[in-house]
Amino acid sequence: MKLAAISVDLDEIPNYYAIHGLAPPAAVEALVYDLAVPRLVAEASAGGYPLTLFAVGADLVARAASSAALARAAGAGHEIANHSLDHRYDLTRLPRAEIVRQIERGAAAIERAVGRRPRGFRAPGYTITDEVFDALDELEVAYDSSVFPCPAYWAAKAAAVGAIRARGRESRSVVDTPRVLTAPTRPYRVGRPYHRRGTGLLELPIQVTPTLRLPVIGTSLTLGGPRVARWLVGACAGEPLVNLELHGIDLLDAADGLGELAPHQPDVRVPLARKRASLGAAVDVLKRAGYTFVTLEEAAAALRP
Repeated sequence: MKLAAISVDLDEIPNYYAIHGLAPPAAVEALVYDLAVPRLVAEASAGGYPLTLFAVGADLVARAASSAALARAAGAGHEIANHSLDHRYDLTRLPRAEIVRQIERGAAAIERAVGRRPRGFRAPGYTITDEVFDALDELEVAYDSSVFPCPAYWAAKAAAVGAIRARGRESRSVVDTPRVLTAPTRPYRVGRPYHRRGTGLLELPIQVTPTLRLPVIGTSLTLGGPRVARWLVGACAGEPLVNLELHGIDLLDAADGLGELAPHQPDVRVPLARKRASLGAAVDVLKRAGYTFVTLEEAAAALRP
């Protein structure tokens, strides 16, 4: 059986200001939970597929309305997974005890919000290390979905961080080791180092095309438009699992109050209607190719030896 999963990182808007080395606006609305999550749930309902939502624990602690929005999504049948407590881009550089705390407290906040302990984890910025995998093992996490073996993304991220620094600002984003680019593109059990196969935790890598390892994520789909979305997803049509990763901002645009961010974040300038069309095109390709849509937890259960 060919499986497809659509997961969404619910990074709130201040995280994007942090990426660009900008101070967040004085009044930051929870646009991801107030606007993007209901839109995502509506798209999923119309398309007949479940979502896996990776939530940041601190957003739920800080705001009851965000917890309520997440609980409604869980009640609609969507998986809620762990995106850490504080979305620290430098998670991999923290002491071991703090890495464990970030993962465990994030899971605890999610459990309080939705009534169920999350089974999966995704590291902020896709950046992970053997030490983080050790912490995940200690906390008995069922699967991880952080590894992104994509040369184009890695190079673009490194260039963007360098350009921000050249403008006199400091990005909070962290560039992963280039060794991640040698990791398997299909689900695998991690070894040591984590980008090699072994007998450890089940890893569900972020999707890339099989040959060129081009990024098949929300940013590339929305910037490319429906035609590019169809081409990228179509290139993955033979994969056992297509793990399509989005962000909440992929269903927001400048008209949602992101005008200040738009000059720095190109995908914010893409109209919402075009973003929806790109996502719809990707889903259509997978349905036509005979994929069954599942949550990442379901995919992990099906793929685990």
